[in-house]
Amino acid sequence: MKVALIMGSDSDFPVMKKAVAIFKEFGVDYEVLLASAHRTPAAVREFVTTAEERGIGAFVVGAGMAAHLPGVVASYTTLPVIGVPLESGSLQGMDALLAIVQMPSGIPVATVAINGAKNAALLAVQIGAVSDAELAKKYKAYRENMANEVMAKNQKLQEDVKAL
Repeated sequence: MKVALIMGSDSDFPVMKKAVAIFKEFGVDYEVLLASAHRTPAAVREFVTTAEERGIGAFVVGAGMAAHLPGVVASYTTLPVIGVPLESGSLQGMDALLAIVQMPSGIPVATVAINGAKNAALLAVQIGAVSDAELAKKYKAYRENMANEVMAKNQKLQEDVKAL
């Protein structure tokens, strides 16, 4: 599977690069586009409507404030769209969160936490893992590793508590 990562501004990249890191970690191919739902709508439409031809299986789309970009992307495709509300403006991302999560019935956009690009990428990995056994194996190992790290931290905590 290949994932398309779209953001509306270059100022979004510090958050969105967390998704790129996950794609690299899992060996997932990806494309990145900087385009605006309002200032470059033709570029967004072209990129999204030709995505399946390029092997794209899901979109991770970051947007702040009014956050129209994930919904615009979803309007042009039947592929899964995962919206990342970005912290910006006076409402610190709450406006983006509400804009993305309140998509009209019939045009869903999965929504993660404000600045949750890492989880958005992991959700895209899970989507791909449905039809890719190797990716599913990698994701299962990732989850097991997280659990092992927590248990190791717990063991250290138990030792520290006993030492008190």
